Amino acid sequence: MQNIPFNKPYLTGKEGHYIYQAVLSGKISGDGIFTKNCHDFFEKLYGFKKCLLTTSCTDALEMAALLINIQPGDEVIMPTYTFVSTSNAFVLRGAKIVFCDSHKDRPGMDEDLIESLITNRTKAIVPVHYAGIACNMDKIMDIAKKYNLFIIEDAAQAIDSFYIGRDGIKKPLGSIGNLAAFSFHETKNIMSGEGGMIVINDEQFFERAEIIREKGTNRSKFFRGEVDKYGWVDLGSSFLPSDIIAAFLYAQLENLNDIQLKRKKIWNFYYEKLKHLETENKLKLPVIPDFATNNAHMFYVVCKDINHRNELIKHLKANNIYSVFHYLSLHKSDFYASKHDGRELINADIYTDCLLRLPLFYELTDADLDNITDEIINFSSI
Repeated sequence: MQNIPFNKPYLTGKEGHYIYQAVLSGKISGDGIFTKNCHDFFEKLYGFKKCLLTTSCTDALEMAALLINIQPGDEVIMPTYTFVSTSNAFVLRGAKIVFCDSHKDRPGMDEDLIESLITNRTKAIVPVHYAGIACNMDKIMDIAKKYNLFIIEDAAQAIDSFYIGRDGIKKPLGSIGNLAAFSFHETKNIMSGEGGMIVINDEQFFERAEIIREKGTNRSKFFRGEVDKYGWVDLGSSFLPSDIIAAFLYAQLENLNDIQLKRKKIWNFYYEKLKHLETENKLKLPVIPDFATNNAHMFYVVCKDINHRNELIKHLKANNIYSVFHYLSLHKSDFYASKHDGRELINADIYTDCLLRLPLFYELTDADLDNITDEIINFSSI
């Protein structure tokens, strides 16, 4: 039986052609024609005020920490059930991370717990749109306004996903906070191998974002002819990706609708085929709140306990199907456990032990999906 991997990067067919064009243009460093095309694509389609491609989502988050001027002792609230980059970006600037627990019915942070975590040192909240499913941004923005806090959306998994506000307006994730960070890692819906993007929705950060991204120089202004020479004017680093990466990404963006339709078809197949197992209390399936849309970034199941999950992984692997668990709660990590305030974050720990991600990529066939779901059902009937 042929192996079914957890992930397989999808190529649209134009990636190599556009990379060739970028090379022939003679401009393969950053901010070439394909970088501009990507920026224009996102700004026009989603109404983002300003977009800047970065070498990774990690770098986009680090830029955000610099932009809001995180200082040693500042506190930043974020979920504990997230990737280490969410936290690292702020720890690198000396911040204290205050971790928030997950919802009982879904891995995203429980917005009702946030206000109790705020102190006079709190500077920002970083909601993570886990699996592309929106946090309740009305609640979070209300808190931010009340306490004068910055909001940085970690939208690494949230391309082409939306939040439906209390006003009934559907807003793209990444367009709501002061800043947002996206990932184009090869495991994401739209990818460039490695890569990311910072979205700047707050105009006060427009100019400084360009400077920080270009090693702390006003080089972008120089290339636009706005200054006659450029120099070192601020903190910064090398966050600018090659136009070759942007060329690859642009080929993906041109096929966004097709990719999303296929991924949603796969997600719905999983849900329909496995929903009886939830009714029978054998597994739990993803929950999509009324205020969120589903971009089909990920399909996961929640097992009864860690042993149940380990046995399911083993069963699937024995049948050449590769599934993986996800994050380990950051508050219990070797690095941060001694710095955590000791609060128990029970729901996040449950997802650490019980959540299992299933294969989800463009080239999965109906036969593959039947095979995967049949084996989960077979295992659950034992």
